[in-house]
Amino acid sequence: MRTHRLTLHYMMIAPFIILFAAFFLYPIMSGLFYSFHSWNAAQPAQFVGLANYERIFNSRDFERAAGNLALYISITVPVGITIAFLLAVLVDSFTGRWANFFRSAYFLPVALPAFLAATIWRWIYAPSFGLLNMILSWFGIPSINFLNDTGTMIYALIAVDVWVSAGFNMVIILAGLKNIPSELYEAARLDGANKMQQVIHVTIPMLGPVLFFVLTYGLISAMQVFDTPWLLTGSSFGSYGGRRNALLFPVMDMMGRGFGSVNFGEAAAYGFLLTIAIITITFIMFGLRTWWSRR
Repeated sequence: MRTHRLTLHYMMIAPFIILFAAFFLYPIMSGLFYSFHSWNAAQPAQFVGLANYERIFNSRDFERAAGNLALYISITVPVGITIAFLLAVLVDSFTGRWANFFRSAYFLPVALPAFLAATIWRWIYAPSFGLLNMILSWFGIPSINFLNDTGTMIYALIAVDVWVSAGFNMVIILAGLKNIPSELYEAARLDGANKMQQVIHVTIPMLGPVLFFVLTYGLISAMQVFDTPWLLTGSSFGSYGGRRNALLFPVMDMMGRGFGSVNFGEAAAYGFLLTIAIITITFIMFGLRTWWSRR
């Protein structure tokens, strides 16, 4: 009887194990294998040891991509979460049709395909007829080529991604706000707390798990940023990252090494490094969440 139950249990989890091995473990192990080889898909793979990793760490493109990613994460994640939190509090204050309207309006950018969102913002940023430069001209400010000026390109990207991600984060935070008992706010008001004090001492602590999820998701998504900078700069595998690689990011660099330089071994090493970085961030965030919940 016990053997029969164990067999039944294994059969029930077998589909998950098979899919997990096929779409998670196999790509990681395959990437790890090819990361130690030089391979262009046309000739047999040749073992090169750590040469691929050395070329990655010694390349200027990697240094630029890592620097861009650090700046991108340091601004996009906290600013995006802050705006999403403020929007969620605002929407939570409405009721009925207005609440549904604002929730849908703020979530709309999330539903847009990346190509359409990038096209809209390329029109907004256009130097000659763009909406943003038109507004600047009203104040006597000369036209700025936001997507070709190395000083503005990454900030133009950050604005787009904050706009896209704020709606998704707002919906998650709004769901958390709905689960906070109203009695806590009533008790805070009886103690003389104003609106700001209620947010600091009631709302934010009660949203701890939700904010940790949003932060973790934001960090992981930021590590994999690819489509928006690729589309904004009109990149191809022969030319990517925009002017002077101002919008070069790790995933773009990895794709360029694989499909541009046709060095899939080096791209595999790059991908394995990104995988390790993402897994490390995930474990750190879950560890911080466990520590926070035990306080």
